[in-house]
Amino acid sequence: MTRPLSIRFDAALLERLRRRAAVQDSTPSGLAQRLVDEGLRTQEHPGIVFRGGPSGRRAALMSGPDVWEVVSSVRLSGGKDEKRVIAATAAQMSLSPAQVQVALDYYGSFPEELDAQVAENERAAAQALAAWQARQRLLA
Repeated sequence: MTRPLSIRFDAALLERLRRRAAVQDSTPSGLAQRLVDEGLRTQEHPGIVFRGGPSGRRAALMSGPDVWEVVSSVRLSGGKDEKRVIAATAAQMSLSPAQVQVALDYYGSFPEELDAQVAENERAAAQALAAWQARQRLLA
């Protein structure tokens, strides 16, 4: 549920917000809410940035992959020993253990969001595999 909050912006800043919102097919209020949310998240989780793309905006490591990719790799490691899982994931993804830890810390704050991103990737991969298999059957 959203609640109103009155904020006074400098005239030039408000104009920039309006122009950016129009370019992104958003409202100034919607864009401001997204930017505040992302700004708070990056302050709470140093090393996290946000990137746009075909699937929308998503959290990513500052110098690395999307956080959901790290989460997926951690899950595939299948281990319960935190140090070993972090080391294995770091080695597999060419990241430092500190970067993996940043991703795990972010996951701890936003698990539902990241679980949904991992699930969507798994769904898309299964769909692509099924299409490829159908093509192979046709060509066999």
